[in-house]
Amino acid sequence: MTQRPTALQVVEGIDLSGKTCVITGASSGLGRESARALAAAGAHVVLTARDPDALAHTAQWIAGEAPGARISAVPLDLTALAGVRAAASAIGDIAPVIDVLMNNAGVMFTPFGRTRDGFETQIGTNHFGHFELTRLLVAQLAAAGSARIIALSSGGHVMGDVDFDDPNWESREYDKFVAYGASKTANILHIVEADRRLRGSGIRAYAVHPGTVATSLGRYMSRADFARLRELTAARAGALDLVTPEQGAATQVWAAVSPELAGRGALYLEDCRISDAVAPYARDEQRAADWWIISKKCCDRA
Repeated sequence: MTQRPTALQVVEGIDLSGKTCVITGASSGLGRESARALAAAGAHVVLTARDPDALAHTAQWIAGEAPGARISAVPLDLTALAGVRAAASAIGDIAPVIDVLMNNAGVMFTPFGRTRDGFETQIGTNHFGHFELTRLLVAQLAAAGSARIIALSSGGHVMGDVDFDDPNWESREYDKFVAYGASKTANILHIVEADRRLRGSGIRAYAVHPGTVATSLGRYMSRADFARLRELTAARAGALDLVTPEQGAATQVWAAVSPELAGRGALYLEDCRISDAVAPYARDEQRAADWWIISKKCCDRA
C-alpha cells in the first residue's frame, strides 16, 4: 500500500463544530472513513446509504471511534429517484443548513442493468441519482453561506466519455468499462456546471479522484477484467497502486475542509492537491452546461 495521509490526519487541528456534512454511501469504504474523520473534527454528519442496518452499524461504530459525535442517518437508494426525493426531504428536515454535500456512493464495472427509472445502472447510480439529490438540497447548501459539493469521480473517467445522444446505452452494445468511465466523466461535468451555476450562492464544487482503493467496489471484476483495466489506464502512471480506504478518503475530506480551496471551485483533486490530470472532454465548460440540461431532462421525466 502506498504511503499517503489518512482522512483522520487531514482533519488534525480543524474544528468543524457547528458544521453539517451529508455523505452518500456512508456505510462502507471511503464514505465510512470520511464520516469518521468529519465527525471526529466535530461536524454533525448525516450518513446516507441504501441499507438501514448497515447505516445503524456505521453510526454505532463512529460513536465508538469519536465519542460525543453527532450522527444522523437517512436511508437513500440512488437507483430510484422517488427514493432520492424522499431522502432529500428527510435530510432537509434534519439539516436545514448543509455545509458539505459529499456525493461519495457509487458502483463500478457492473453487468448491464437498469435502475428503476430506466437509467443504465452505472450512470444512473453514480450520476443521475446524485444530480437529483444535489438539485434538491441547493436551498440547504445556500443557507450555509459557504458550502461545498464534492463528487467522487475517478482517474477512470479516461475510459469513457458521456454519449449525449445515448447516455443510457439504449442503442449501443454495452461495455462496462466505457460505461463506468462515462459515469465518472458525468460526475466531473456536473461539478463544473454546478460550480458555475451556484457559486453566486456561496456554493463551490469539486471532483475527486481518490486513488485506486482496496474496497468491495471491485467485486464484479474477473482476472481478465483487471488485465484490461491495466491496458485502459496504462497512460496514468501508478494508476493501479492500491491505497487503503483510510488513505483513499483523505482527498475528499481535504476537499471538504481545506482552507486552500476557499473561494475556488470547479476543480479536480487528487492526492490532497489540485490536479490537472483530467481529460479535456470532462472539463469543457460548454459540454458541462449541455450535460446539465440533458441530466435535468432525464430526471424530470423519471
